[in-house]
Amino acid sequence: MRNTDTDTLEQVDVVEETVTSKNLIVFNDDVNTFDHVIDSLIKVCKHDPIQAEQCTWLVHYKGKCDVKSGDYDTLEPMCTGLLDRGISAEIH
Repeated sequence: MRNTDTDTLEQVDVVEETVTSKNLIVFNDDVNTFDHVIDSLIKVCKHDPIQAEQCTWLVHYKGKCDVKSGDYDTLEPMCTGLLDRGISAEIH
């Protein structure tokens, strides 16, 4: 038996937005002091003091740390700011 009620079909449009998130990575070196790196992360990357200290310890023990994520246009001035302070940094 067939249902005589009107069937409603709903079309759903799926919109995909490609977000290319990048990471700002700071690398360990034998030149910069912990205090300099912490201060730089606070001033340049707007980290709070605890976050900056944790990132600095990761850089020291792991050799590098993703200190910030975002789009390239946001991270580029931060990377330049860290490089200007003598800190090895790259965007990946």
